[in-house]
Amino acid sequence: SAGMFLRLLSDVRWRAANPKWRRTTCCRRSTSSTAEPQPVSLPAQAQVVICGGGIMGTSVAYHLSKMGWKDIVLLEQGRLAAGTTRFCAGIVSTARHVSIELKMANYSNKLYQQLEQETGVNTGYTKTGSISLAQTQDRLISLKRIASSLNVMGIPCEIITPKQVAQLHPLINIHDLVGAMYVPEDALVSSANVSLALATAASRNGVQIHERTSVSHVSVQKGRVAGVETDRGPIRCQYFVNCAGQWAYELGHSGEEPVNIPLHACEHFYLLTHPLKEPLASNLPTVVDPDGRIYIRNWQGGILSGGFEKNPKPLFTEGRNQLEIQNLQEDWDHFEPLLSALLRRMPDLEALQIMQLVNCPESFTPDMRCIMGESPTVRGYFVLAGMNSAGISYGGGAGKYLAEWMVNGYPSENVWPLDLKRFGTLQSSRTFLRHRVMEVMPLMCDLKVPRWDFQTGRQLRTSPLYDRLDAQGARWMEKHGFERVKYFVPPGKDLLDLDQSKTFYKPDWFDIVGSEVKCCKEAVCVIDMSSFTKFEISSTGDQALETLQYLFSNDLDVPVGHVVHTGMLNEKGGYENDCSIARLSKRSFFMISPTDQQVHCWAWLKNRLPDDSNLTMEDVTWKYTALNLIGPRAVDVLSELSYAPMTPEHFPSLFCKEMSVGYANGIRVMSITHTGEPGFVLYIPIEYALHVYNEVMNMGQKYGIRNAGYYALRSLRIEKFFAFWGQDLDAFTTPMECGREFQVKLDKGMQFVGQEALLEQKQNGVYKRFTMFILEDHDTDTDLWPWWGEPIFRNGRYVGKTTSSAYSYSLERHVCLGFVHHFDEKTGEELVVTTDFINQGEYEIDIAGQRFQAKAKLYPFSSLFAHRRRKDEVELSGYQRE
Repeated sequence: SAGMFLRLLSDVRWRAANPKWRRTTCCRRSTSSTAEPQPVSLPAQAQVVICGGGIMGTSVAYHLSKMGWKDIVLLEQGRLAAGTTRFCAGIVSTARHVSIELKMANYSNKLYQQLEQETGVNTGYTKTGSISLAQTQDRLISLKRIASSLNVMGIPCEIITPKQVAQLHPLINIHDLVGAMYVPEDALVSSANVSLALATAASRNGVQIHERTSVSHVSVQKGRVAGVETDRGPIRCQYFVNCAGQWAYELGHSGEEPVNIPLHACEHFYLLTHPLKEPLASNLPTVVDPDGRIYIRNWQGGILSGGFEKNPKPLFTEGRNQLEIQNLQEDWDHFEPLLSALLRRMPDLEALQIMQLVNCPESFTPDMRCIMGESPTVRGYFVLAGMNSAGISYGGGAGKYLAEWMVNGYPSENVWPLDLKRFGTLQSSRTFLRHRVMEVMPLMCDLKVPRWDFQTGRQLRTSPLYDRLDAQGARWMEKHGFERVKYFVPPGKDLLDLDQSKTFYKPDWFDIVGSEVKCCKEAVCVIDMSSFTKFEISSTGDQALETLQYLFSNDLDVPVGHVVHTGMLNEKGGYENDCSIARLSKRSFFMISPTDQQVHCWAWLKNRLPDDSNLTMEDVTWKYTALNLIGPRAVDVLSELSYAPMTPEHFPSLFCKEMSVGYANGIRVMSITHTGEPGFVLYIPIEYALHVYNEVMNMGQKYGIRNAGYYALRSLRIEKFFAFWGQDLDAFTTPMECGREFQVKLDKGMQFVGQEALLEQKQNGVYKRFTMFILEDHDTDTDLWPWWGEPIFRNGRYVGKTTSSAYSYSLERHVCLGFVHHFDEKTGEELVVTTDFINQGEYEIDIAGQRFQAKAKLYPFSSLFAHRRRKDEVELSGYQRE
């Protein structure tokens, strides 16, 4: 029976490992040699309490104890590894699209490989390799893009023919394949045993592990973790780690101060068979067939196969305190499409006896990336959950990064794509999560083409102009829950086709965006940029200025009405945020940041502003609609509307002034466009938004005004070599590395965060350099388009990756931006990157395995800017955000 089988699978292993584990945890505390020790009482306090004894909790405990933190208690409501970890398919796969996920999986693989030797617990680690199949050319391109990333990271990987697939795995039907990707180092493990091994090593290092103990809530004092309440009494602690898997959401909401962890469980099915007549070899490669939505691995001589169906079943965990996950209902009707995909792929299985259909929960997140990091609302509250069915692949690496984060204050890699702070409170609505995970789970197998958008949970945050723009043909994308326009479909174009166009090649919107760009350069365009994060910081005395001078690298002690571009840096000099700050008055400042900075920037400032009642910070994102008027005629439109001269003599670049436009007053006008083109951004109190938009459009008629979207903005800013935060800039990139020394005032007469790191770089040079590449032998119509993350080669050697790219309509070439490193040819160590090093190389960009020649530049193309260098220098040398 099902129940009996599960007992066989996990409990036998559990008991085998358990006595030993029990001994190691108990021997320190009791010398009595009783056969079954009594449960040890909980300590009254600890430095860290980890909730959850699956792969994530044990990995965090293991890595913290390795880094020297010993005063740790791990609590598990049931038994170790009895949650989703027990049902995990145990496939360790490094083939990932996002580079940070790829690094985590690679580290996990290396860690598990030596874990048995280190702990004596059998983890079942078997290096089988994996084969990802492609039934279409597009899928093959997608695999080739991954293969390029794996190869430059030193992970063996090759694109192979269907014939080679048959040689590696004789049972596979290859007649409908166009190719495949083979990753020989991928592996299989028993995930429950990996958890036990990690727990064993952690407990030898002093971590106390208590099973059958559930956490009811986390207590908070003055915005910091103070302790936890459990069903066996309280524990005082400084740090809490929520690794509660599918219960992480409820646990986050149970505290005195709620912590939003947006994840939702779905049912996940896989079937197990009896061994084949000739049992499968234990090192037979795992097969992933994304077009058939299934994976197939060897399991004790038979087969384990599961997948991601198109119509997933979300699970409700509210109020169900299941100590351990019971095996959910078998649902053969639901599994049928996956079963037929399996039989198409391996026709010889028809006669095989199926032992059981396993139905287990698996947590998914709103964007298919896991969740890690510190809560923006509660200091010392860390989270690691929402693995989107890749828990075993990420377990080792994710635990390592989180442990580094706790011990050092930051991880060793840029984990922003996984940071809990990329979500706001709005993503934690239960209805939103339920609808979004039903879309996310099938997307696990869908083709990831450039710039696809989620369909669920949309139209959540919108500008007051949404309906007006929509009626004019706007096509929307979403960032941080905010709707933003990609481009406008002109009347008479077939709209449906455009929405369906998903390609790795030249997209259907190419000419539309081209005409928007042309209008920005020759006349005037309006882009609604209301999604920008907007904060106001003010004080009764000089507190606001003093604090901002310390937190920002540029000099903010400027005359009232001036706008300063500046980085908000960390101790290492890296960009935590990149923003524009306008000085509204002696004592108040208006700060504009990228859309996805809303939670992160607020938390960063909140944690660093002095606790002073005379200093206030307000999030005014929702109070203002932002209209960006770009182009040479923006000046004419605005001066006619405001009856005020707007020429550079009267309204210099990087200036901010409150004005009336049409009938509306109190509008903040800034001479800055975030693109390097001339123009203004209008920050309009939202009740006037419609009026001002209508006035601008009517007045602009005679100047050829039109609407434009973010795709045009991207093309403009990339050809001007402007770096955007979150794509090109991150917490590991300093102003010195991307040509922005002029935005740093090292001598502003007072210390600021990151100053020492920047002085050191100024003296010793930088180890990477932001560079612009123009593709030379690339045919826009027939070649694959660059996107981001493409490897860069210099004189045939790998030197870095691209961070963003766009087609430049004025250069009629693709432009890629990215970082160049200098690795020593013999030792591989990083050397200083000089301008000569950049200028003397021959460059190629690798797009899905095909290399294109590129010309490298450290300055944007147009020399005509040289004449207008005065104050515009600041605006032109590379700004802003997308």
